[in-house]
Amino acid sequence: MKIAILGAGMVGRTMAIDLCKKYDVTSFDVSVESLAALISKEPAIKTVKTDLSNYPEYDNMLSGFDFVITAVPGFMGYKTLEAVIKAKKNVADISFFPEDALTLDKLAKENNVTAIVDCGVAPGMSNYVLGYHNEKMKITSFECMVGGLPMHRVKPFEYKAPFSPIDVIEEYTRPARLMENGYIVTKPALSEPELIDFPQAGTLESFNTDGLRSILFTMGHIPNMKEKTLRYPGHIDLIKAMIKGGFFDTVKINFKGIEISPIEFSSAILINQWKLKPGEEEFTIMNIKVSGKQNERPVTFNYDLFDKYDTVSQTSSMSRTTGYTCAASLHLLMNKLFTEKGVFPPELVGRHENCFHFIMQYLKERNVIYRVTEE
Repeated sequence: MKIAILGAGMVGRTMAIDLCKKYDVTSFDVSVESLAALISKEPAIKTVKTDLSNYPEYDNMLSGFDFVITAVPGFMGYKTLEAVIKAKKNVADISFFPEDALTLDKLAKENNVTAIVDCGVAPGMSNYVLGYHNEKMKITSFECMVGGLPMHRVKPFEYKAPFSPIDVIEEYTRPARLMENGYIVTKPALSEPELIDFPQAGTLESFNTDGLRSILFTMGHIPNMKEKTLRYPGHIDLIKAMIKGGFFDTVKINFKGIEISPIEFSSAILINQWKLKPGEEEFTIMNIKVSGKQNERPVTFNYDLFDKYDTVSQTSSMSRTTGYTCAASLHLLMNKLFTEKGVFPPELVGRHENCFHFIMQYLKERNVIYRVTEE
């Protein structure tokens, strides 16, 4: 079985290392440094330096592969997925692009392709959980709080990211869509802050972000749904100051005769501030709450995750929790546990009980543990 992984960032590398234990894996990226970092950890993985935005070349590039994972930055994710589908390859996608992936459903069906999209931690595992319980109960409320944070707080940001900064900034600037009383409502990102106490992490602040994505439409019958991002207290005010200062503006400005995009410049600066250093410890924290009626009885299911940096494999928690979910999703395709053709967000896959339990077991085997309680 030959697998192509498009993107050798932190999450892409984690998936390549996980999958190469059983399969023939090739990692594609334009960054020599990223590919070198991958080979230093696992020399058995083949690497190809290439410009992944050269979409007309995908037919040739992917011709010898059985399955594909796309792990490119969000701004190029839609076109990358489109090119993979046109190359007639089944794919698990973790690019989290802003466009609606379901608009590629017709193309996927025409090419006899199955694409599972948004299959990370959130969106991703949160969607799998919702899809699973939607088959077993009448859900009235779905809430997800999630964040990835450094173990040691360092001012001013008290934040580190395994993702491209421009994708994180997108969370802070794109209006958040929520479902309230059966209606989709839009609120500013960073709005409705709350302080939440967690036993493992202390007090964190939560705020609205546009994380519901596909479930607003695939699960539109659920009257109340929201997702909130978690950060250390004070982060909201810092980001709001940067927004007000124009650091995340998309309109180019002229500086000494040079046209500069403030958001691209800020992203280039922040990549060093937000980049995890080798061996730097961090954690992923998430609470998923699904409430409603099951067998005519009011019930709430809580899924709690607290996952830390793995000191043995030297793998970040966010890349583990995100990457292993995507790798597990690819296994659904490879093992023919999910064979429907088209584009599928995880909630439409998790409705199949065998698929949901496979994902949970795959993560458990890699020590990514979701603790489930019932109220």
